[in-house]
Amino acid sequence: MLSQALTCVKKISTEKDVAAPGKDVGVLFGGKMQALLQSAFRRDIKAPEGRMLSISKRIWQIAGLLAIPLAAREALLQRLAHSDPSLFRAQKAVHGGPGQLTGAIMMDAHSSETNFSLLHRAVLEPKSGVGAHFHNTCEEFFIIFDGEAQFTIDGRTSVLKGPAGALCRMGHSHAIYNATDKPVQWLNIQVTAAKGASDSYNLDDPRVGVPLDAIPVFMTSRFDRALLQPLESMEGGKGSAQYRRVLNPSVFTTPWSYVDQVVLPAGASIGPHLHRQVGEVYYVVKGQGKLSVSTQSTGMEAASLRDGDAIALQLGELHSVENTGADPLEMLIIGVSRDREHGTDTLNRPHFQK
Repeated sequence: MLSQALTCVKKISTEKDVAAPGKDVGVLFGGKMQALLQSAFRRDIKAPEGRMLSISKRIWQIAGLLAIPLAAREALLQRLAHSDPSLFRAQKAVHGGPGQLTGAIMMDAHSSETNFSLLHRAVLEPKSGVGAHFHNTCEEFFIIFDGEAQFTIDGRTSVLKGPAGALCRMGHSHAIYNATDKPVQWLNIQVTAAKGASDSYNLDDPRVGVPLDAIPVFMTSRFDRALLQPLESMEGGKGSAQYRRVLNPSVFTTPWSYVDQVVLPAGASIGPHLHRQVGEVYYVVKGQGKLSVSTQSTGMEAASLRDGDAIALQLGELHSVENTGADPLEMLIIGVSRDREHGTDTLNRPHFQK
């Protein structure tokens, strides 16, 4: 019975209209769950009508409990994570690496309904780094915002100058080392192949004093603003945004869909829109802004954003972002699909108000 209840919950939670405009994830559970449970269990259970009602009620209660993580969502301000250096802690010999990192895990797998798993913000101290290791159930994107660092993928090492990053796909070894005498600002993003299924295998290799390739033989990304392109009225918003898709779905082996870089000048905004198939995490690189989110269960909510903030947006949440400061607002947007088959989608307000 439990496995059948789980099947019912899964079927409903992946219906295309669960996250339809104006509906929250839990809204459709009532009628559809009742119909599916009755259909599934009346075929398999021989019982009088009265006993059938009792069995259906108990299964409904179990399925309701199973559905809680899908239906319940934190208030927006509770999701907001701050990159606060005063809360950073020293982490020594990370994956067998040299020296120490100073940082904190800002978000974990509980932050999103998708397979997003980790947002780790840290400082690579001088002569410190992350040792060579594998992940066979997840992939990661290492980013440095300043300085330079030695990035290693599958035993080949090159120096990247910030702001830049390197993607390590699932099943490939990777490491990073700050060989300089200055600290480097570092961000690690992780997405898993299955929800909550993260692993690691250390190679006991600190990657210190290794040969360097002048040209990287792995995928790298630059975050120069000069690479951005103007985008007028992004999702129906105000002004002209500067936008670039840094990584697209073709480079990933998990349900990870994209990494976008967006810069909003003072007064500009990204208009109200939603994604039925993609959850997102916004990370603020620089600037100040306001994120607004609307759902049926909580109504309109807003959160102020500043340098180093991160926040998760769930499937089907209508959201918009506005630059409320005098300086440009620069953000990274991490998009993770509900699964590999669903891909990406975007609906902005003109589409769903018709």
